[in-house]
Amino acid sequence: MIRSKIKEYGADFSLFLVALAWGGTFFIVQDAVSKTPVYIFLFWRFLLSALLMGFISYKKILKIDFKTLKAGSLLGVFMFVGFAFQTFGLTLTLCSTVAFLTGLNVIIVPFLLYIIFKKTASVYSIFGALVASCGLYFLTSGGKLGFGVGEAYALICAFAFALHIVFTDKFSKQYDVFLLVTIQLFVVAFFSFFFSLIFDKGIMPTSMDVTFIEALAATVLFATVFAFGVQTAMQRYTTPAKTAIIFTLEPVSAGVFGYFFAGELLNFTQLGGAFLILFGMLSAELGTYFRNKRQQEFKC
Repeated sequence: MIRSKIKEYGADFSLFLVALAWGGTFFIVQDAVSKTPVYIFLFWRFLLSALLMGFISYKKILKIDFKTLKAGSLLGVFMFVGFAFQTFGLTLTLCSTVAFLTGLNVIIVPFLLYIIFKKTASVYSIFGALVASCGLYFLTSGGKLGFGVGEAYALICAFAFALHIVFTDKFSKQYDVFLLVTIQLFVVAFFSFFFSLIFDKGIMPTSMDVTFIEALAATVLFATVFAFGVQTAMQRYTTPAKTAIIFTLEPVSAGVFGYFFAGELLNFTQLGGAFLILFGMLSAELGTYFRNKRQQEFKC
């Protein structure tokens, strides 16, 4: 029991580092895609990431089977749909609105878990998700929110990322982690290739400057290979609901890194939203901890 809880808390901390990696590379990517079309950047990001993961796990690839290929491909489709509709949403509405609606996957995850797998999230996770969602609203939209086509695209993105979290929980316990990550990265690169041909009229970046190279290096190593590798490996030891709550820290970490490295400032409303997100995450963690402690005392 103690060993399993250590694994769970270690997994939660690892997922916290993933949220930091995503948030820490946000302003770097923002600079890169201001010069390079989004799908071209995504293609090179995921192609290089897939090749790196393939190199790391080349011995395992030789033993790949159809079930693993199907599971990894499904995760790749969810991941790409999330990125694609998020991008569509960004062309039609405010990035803060898209960020908030994307973060609503924290609420969607418990419902999908119950609908698809008949699993019920703990009351602490549900409470933490609701609090974190309120925090996301104030952090990313500052109390201003409309609804149109762009917002609808962002909601589709949220469902896709929620499905990715839910099915990662299932597949990571059944199949090899390295193969799952490698396959889904290749799938995202494959779809990004075709979308870049359709929307960006090619796959070559307009400028191979330092900004583009730095953004690629940061996203490939930290925001993709490290992040999705750790997510897939660590979700075996924690719950999808807690994973979604922890991932709401991404915009918080983006704000922190933006403040120190890009000169961006958060207003009082946004700071309050960041506090609510942290409170939501701690509620889920501490609630689970005290519930398990009471169960142990009851058994004794």
